[in-house]
Amino acid sequence: MQRLVIATRESPLALWQAEFVKAALESAHPGLEVALLGMRTAGDRWLSSPLSEVGGKGLFIKELEQALLEGRADLAVHSMKDVPAHLAAEFALPVIAFRDDVRDALVSSSGATLAELPQGARIGSASLRRQSQLLARRPDLQVAPVRGNVGTRLGKLEAGEFDALVLASAGLLRLGLQGRITEHLNVVDSVPAAGQGALGIECLAGAADVRSLIEVLNDERVSRCVRAERAVSAGLGADCSAPLGAHAVLAGERIELAAVLGSVDGRRMLRAWAVGGDPVDVGAEVVESLKAQGAMSILDQLRHP
Repeated sequence: MQRLVIATRESPLALWQAEFVKAALESAHPGLEVALLGMRTAGDRWLSSPLSEVGGKGLFIKELEQALLEGRADLAVHSMKDVPAHLAAEFALPVIAFRDDVRDALVSSSGATLAELPQGARIGSASLRRQSQLLARRPDLQVAPVRGNVGTRLGKLEAGEFDALVLASAGLLRLGLQGRITEHLNVVDSVPAAGQGALGIECLAGAADVRSLIEVLNDERVSRCVRAERAVSAGLGADCSAPLGAHAVLAGERIELAAVLGSVDGRRMLRAWAVGGDPVDVGAEVVESLKAQGAMSILDQLRHP
């Protein structure tokens, strides 16, 4: 193949990620031409409701996958935290790599840290996971949904709609906005989403020629950690919008995986931890521990409030 087309969302962050992968592919394969196909997804259009109410983060990838099926694109670049735990059989995810800072970041208008924010401060977040973990630490906070790209959210902060926002550190770093970060939230109190900070490259499962070109970008160490994290979501049958965090690191060749599932109001917080060599097995061990603590009752309450 002499040319590849990347399907990407048109937000500044998504375009940055697609351009980054484009450059990496062209560097790995001199002479290869890589083009971008920018698209608006349902997740980008439906901004009036929280993602948990309109179909979850999978809304960010459906149109990109359709472009793959129709042959308009050869691959799609995603933030891994937006990719559902189960892909349809037609698709493959041969590359998981380029993981940046996994932490959540607090951006406050006053420069106050989370502990310093006043009683009843209004926090903007699009994530039930972040809402649950924020309220577990500060039940006095008002956590309200905020949608849109990073720039849109920061604009709402500057307009006084919120006292602070919680965003992914990796996104702010990639956009050169690290100076806006007031505080990095530690991964114990604010356990990241599965795959947070990592990029994934999706293609058709049967596209062997595409896979042979892109697999050079895979980072097996990042992939093992992200697959362990995603195994928790898959094992619980939880989509990307659930109040579930999972974070894995490598200790030598062993995977250390921690996960938390909370109620939306932060009053119940279930935690589990496991160590092992196989990502799926480590994820399954964490799933069983969470289920033993009552995880399914929390998830059932979300599905049938």
